[in-house]
Amino acid sequence: MARPIKETPELYGKDAERLENLISHTKPVSQEERDKARKAYEYFRSISNFQW
Repeated sequence: MARPIKETPELYGKDAERLENLISHTKPVSQEERDKARKAYEYFRSISNFQW
C-alpha cells in the first residue's frame, strides 16, 4: 500500500521570493530543443503499448 502524500510546506521570505522570480522569468526554449523533445516524445509513443 502506498504512503499518503504529505502537505506541501508554504514558502516564506527569501525562498518565496526566489521561487517567484524563477517562475516569472523563464528562458524561452529554442526551436532545436523543441524538435528534439518532440522527436523523443514520438519515439516513446511509438514503442509504448498502452491500451487507452
